[in-house]
Amino acid sequence: MTDGPLIVQSDKTLLLEVGHPDAPAARAQIAPFAELERSPEHVHTYRITPLALWNARAAGHDAEQVVDALVRWSRFPVPQALLVDVVETMSRYGRLVLQSHPTQGLIMISRDRAVLEEILRHKKVAPMLGARIDPDTVAVHPSERGRLKQALLKVGWPAEDEAGYVDGEAHRIELETDGWELRSYQQEAVDNFWAGGSGVVVLPCGAGKTLVGAAAMARAGATTLILVTNTVSGRQWKRELLARTSLTEDEIGEYSGERKEIRPVTIATYQVMTRKVGGTYRHLDLFDSRDWGLVVYDEVHLLPAPVFRMTADLQSRRRLGLTATLVREDGREGDVFSLIGPKRYDAPWKDIEDQGWIAPAECTEVRVTLTDNERLQYAVAEPEERYRIASTARTKLPVVRSILDRHKGEPTLVIGAYLEQLDELGEALDAPVIQGSTRNAERERLFDAFRSGEISTLVVSKVANFSIDLPGATVAVQVSGTFGSRQEEAQRLGRLLRPKAEGKQAHFYSVVSRDTLDTDYAAHRQRFLAEQGYAYRIVDADDLLGPALPAASD
Repeated sequence: MTDGPLIVQSDKTLLLEVGHPDAPAARAQIAPFAELERSPEHVHTYRITPLALWNARAAGHDAEQVVDALVRWSRFPVPQALLVDVVETMSRYGRLVLQSHPTQGLIMISRDRAVLEEILRHKKVAPMLGARIDPDTVAVHPSERGRLKQALLKVGWPAEDEAGYVDGEAHRIELETDGWELRSYQQEAVDNFWAGGSGVVVLPCGAGKTLVGAAAMARAGATTLILVTNTVSGRQWKRELLARTSLTEDEIGEYSGERKEIRPVTIATYQVMTRKVGGTYRHLDLFDSRDWGLVVYDEVHLLPAPVFRMTADLQSRRRLGLTATLVREDGREGDVFSLIGPKRYDAPWKDIEDQGWIAPAECTEVRVTLTDNERLQYAVAEPEERYRIASTARTKLPVVRSILDRHKGEPTLVIGAYLEQLDELGEALDAPVIQGSTRNAERERLFDAFRSGEISTLVVSKVANFSIDLPGATVAVQVSGTFGSRQEEAQRLGRLLRPKAEGKQAHFYSVVSRDTLDTDYAAHRQRFLAEQGYAYRIVDADDLLGPALPAASD
């Protein structure tokens, strides 16, 4: 027995003692292959899943590294059955390989004939396969490349895709690095992506994912389709590409609700791509409108189902997914793995912070006590209404005002999910409100005013969760959210992580109603950030309204 920070259990759960001096090192080594499930104050619970092991395998980690990490950090002997299962699970990735054959077209080769025999008899997989070429090789219908990978993942035999990619229509794109250069982790992310040909790069908000996309475009030297969450995000991409690459205004098109421009580099919103016209997704034709050499999916964790379906037909195109977190609340991480590609690069948030590329942040959960009337309203409400009642309690208003008073003059975002609550906060704080119905021109005007310091406080709905560049923001106050969404929590903290002058720290507050669903969902929301090494200090609202707010712990 050693004094390690980890307890490895036979049910594939890992218990990490947070206060142990070796906990950060252990967390960094287990994060590539284990998913955080619970993160109370002292012991965090991780689980080893097949998808996490396959992502680790595709990213270059082998079973020996996983076993070594478990054995090295475990306080007690690691169950032998678990180690065997890890090795066997990781070995399942790549026993089936998709390749391109000069005469046969798309083929699937098996490195284990018994696996091929099993697959040939599977009723959902067999229809996607063609003739048997030899004992270890079978033809694959080219149109089924994506759906076959989805099906194989579901039956536990994830295929390694080595079938290659078409170059697409050539178009010169060069990085213009006058006065700047790619950071080492950005270059490594691009190299890893290009070596694999398709896949996902995971970087913290504020770490320069757009530059990774631009560098991948320059490497491809081809027409590029970029999919983004909204028009404001798309226009930020355009500004960045104009500033950092050789592309000109005439070479970049916007395909949104406002414009329908198709150019060598076209930036389209997910909303317009998934809008039905006459009962059909007419705008999905954009995928076939040019011979794209690269498709970039910004915020890939938000990819809507219709775009997944079209992506299944795009497997001969290079595909790059960019995100701060691969967490999807709909459980479709497996589809990202199959259709966009496996995780090619993942930089822990604290590593990037230690290098000085993102700001350090203190996270504080402020718990308020509902009034007797609010508690009674909550108690008698229908279950589906309880979270809204707890989230929008008026008791939160003086707490928000107190936080703003403590950070007077600092650029502050007040973030919520319920529009009536946001309007009320905007009026009480004398701050403008940005929500879904706010016109794009007005959004951009307010964001510009915030960036310039003309406005110090903005009240924003979930439209500001994603891809909004507000580098000066130093404080965020979250009053309500999308239930227990871990990716939303990560994105909201990400609004604060652009490096500050003189290394100034960011402050992220969540105002939560105690003894309600609000508290339960807050705990779930915090899981991803806890996995990244962020700790939430829980304080009482009475302490906040009193003489001093306790500092958040590291």
